[in-house]
Formats: sequence, structure tokens, C-alpha cells
Amino acid sequence: MPNARRGVVVLASFILDMVAHVPRRPLTGESLIGTDFGMFAGGKGCNQAIAAARSGADVRVIGRLGADTFAPIFQALLAREGIADRWVMLDETEGTGLAFPLIEPDGQNSIVVVPRANLRTTPDDVLAAEEAFAGAAALLVQMEVTLPAIYQAAELAQKHGVRVLFNPAPVPDPTPDFPEAFWRQIDILLPNEREAETLTGIATHDLGGVEQAGQRLIERGCRSVVITLGSRGAYWLPGAGAEGVVLPPFAVQQVDATAAGDAFCGALAAGLAAGLSDQEALRRASAAGALATIKLGAEPSLPTAADIDTLLATA
Repeated sequence: MPNARRGVVVLASFILDMVAHVPRRPLTGESLIGTDFGMFAGGKGCNQAIAAARSGADVRVIGRLGADTFAPIFQALLAREGIADRWVMLDETEGTGLAFPLIEPDGQNSIVVVPRANLRTTPDDVLAAEEAFAGAAALLVQMEVTLPAIYQAAELAQKHGVRVLFNPAPVPDPTPDFPEAFWRQIDILLPNEREAETLTGIATHDLGGVEQAGQRLIERGCRSVVITLGSRGAYWLPGAGAEGVVLPPFAVQQVDATAAGDAFCGALAAGLAAGLSDQEALRRASAAGALATIKLGAEPSLPTAADIDTLLATA
């Protein structure tokens, strides 16, 4: 893969996972003794930024952390990954985003997420970070920050000739009625099959349904759609009137698929920043998504460019 020539901007969310392993879910009013505990830096935006950086991109992040004891965990992580974070603000009112997963012995989990400072990211924050868009090739956004901030980021991306990659995850309930102008600013929409179904109301249990959902999303105004299908690969609709392309999966031994979507998005942005064609970048993204499933955890499983090269050479 050629060296990255342009940057990737990520409108990032930051969530610190405080994971407790428990024998079962506690009953109402019950205190339960857990069996293990771990803390892991995450959030979809943070994971996607790391995935893009490890794939070779010059990454700049915009977002908010709390002015608390958890912020240095993320600051150290971003520094270690070589990610520019001078546009990440410290919020004096709300703390760093937190999540509290309870993991049962069979792997089932219940999660309480408290976004906190992530939901205080404003359009003004994005405008103050306009210099991050200079020389960038792609903007990555997801739905763990505020919609006004997302819309502002898309407008700045359009102003600077930066392609907008929108991962509509998690889709909130009720589903937002995105403005028509925003749909037209999306260069690549990146839902998984469940998110595509939620956005369109079209069942995506088979390829026919996936194709219909992709067409419906193109009709909304976005330029292209990639619907990720887990172990079945992905479906790419390059544009209105174009024929869809099935991107085959890579054969790997899956252990934990938690960060597969984030790895896909980050590697795709990095490939585009490196000057690859959409098809070439999507193949690298598919390889990255597959590699992210072979290790436990989110951030530890995000692959490097060398990891991706090795899988592509042996596939």
C-alpha cells in the first residue's frame, strides 16, 4: 500500500469501558460479587481513529473528554498511536464518557452507556477545528456525538473537498430524520445490515433485501453505500444506476467481532487517504474487519497495515 498522502479527520467519541464479569445479572436491589474486572478505552469514534492510524493514515480527532481522571487514559492512547488530538477539548462540566458492561459466563452482556462529554460536542467545537480538515482526504463520523456537530463536520468537509464517510451507528430510537442536505453530503454510507434495515424498513436477511436497502439509501441522496454483512462479507453499491458488488469475506477464526465494523471504517478511510481506488480501499477494509475478529477486545484487536498486507498476500 502506498504511503498515506493525505489526512483522515475523525469526529470522535470517547467511552471508557469498565467491564465486570459476573455469574449472572443481579436482581433488583441485589448486590452481586463479580469474578473479574477490566478497563478499556473505546468508543466507536476513538476505535475508528486508531484503526485508521494503524492502517497508515495521518489522523486528526475532534471531540470532548471530561476534565477528570479518565481523560489521561485517552490522551496517552492517542499519543501512543500518533494521533493529533489538539482539537479534543476537556469539558469542565461533564465527565469522560463511561460504559458499564456486565459479562455473564456464556458471553451474554448487558451494558449501561453514559455518554457524558461526548454529547456536549458542539458545532462551534468543529468550527474551531477547521484547520484539521486542511490536506485531509476523508472525514469519519458516527452517531455517538451530537447531530449538530455531525452536520457541521460534513459541511466543513464539503468546503475543503474532503470525502464524508458516515457510519450510522448506533442508530438511535427513534431514528433521526436526517436533512436532505446532509444525505447529499455523504460520499460513502457505512451501515451494517441491521442499521440498513432500521434506516429503510427493508428486511436485510438475504442479499435481495440488502440490495433493496442499498438502493433505497442511494435514493435518499448519498453517493454510495457499503453495507457490512459480518461473516458474509459486505455489499457495495457504487452509486445511482450502478450495479452492486458483493465483497467476499476473508476466512479467519473468529473470536470476538466487537471492533470489526470500526476496523473496517478506519482502514477504508486510510486506504482512500493513501490514494487507493474505492475498490482497493474496500478490500483492505474487509481484511481489517476480518482481522479485528481474531482477538479479544476492541482496541487490542485493531490491525496494523502490516497485518492487513499479510492477510491480503495469503488470501
